[in-house]
Amino acid sequence: MQTQRLSRRRFLQAAGITIAGATLACSGLGFAATRAPGIEYPEITLQGAKPMNNRILVAYATRAGSTAEIAAAVAETLAARGYAVDVKPAKEKPSLDGYTAVVLGSAIRMGNWLPEAVDFVKANQAALNTMPVALFTVHMLNTGDDEASQAARAAYLKAIRPLLPDAEAVYFEGKMDFARLSFLDRFIARMVKAVEVDNRDWDKIKLWANTLEV
Repeated sequence: MQTQRLSRRRFLQAAGITIAGATLACSGLGFAATRAPGIEYPEITLQGAKPMNNRILVAYATRAGSTAEIAAAVAETLAARGYAVDVKPAKEKPSLDGYTAVVLGSAIRMGNWLPEAVDFVKANQAALNTMPVALFTVHMLNTGDDEASQAARAAYLKAIRPLLPDAEAVYFEGKMDFARLSFLDRFIARMVKAVEVDNRDWDKIKLWANTLEV
């Protein structure tokens, strides 16, 4: 069965229409309309065989949990390489004290990294530019190898790249699970005829984590 894919333009156009149409429906729901149901923000500590002074922070920003699960897989792979690794949500504003490298990932909403991930970079820009930093972006659109898709993916980092010009970056396809979406996100997804699918390539994710120079 072929999975339906939406162009970024079509998604943004449809999303703009549906957000306007959903304003009345969401006005009485307030914050609940944008809050995903039952999403956990795990904090994990893994100890590898290397000395404790080789400690890596894997920070993430998620809306539906998929990015948090990718962060955990990256951390497990790094721990298997011997590193001590902490996984923490960016919204908790983790300190960089004691870390020798940082891996930071975010989901995409409306073509941008999530605000808490951008805020984390802004708050720690000076320190991040003195250590190895790797970025991963989790998205559902613009997954092709054509120039338009590559340009659209690069645009996801428009708020980040000027702050971290030398950071390694990779893009992973994510997961669409309506049960994990907020009311508003479910509304938009159904209006643009999105389908539930898990496109995460765990082999690609682990291979990337295995080749990180941290």
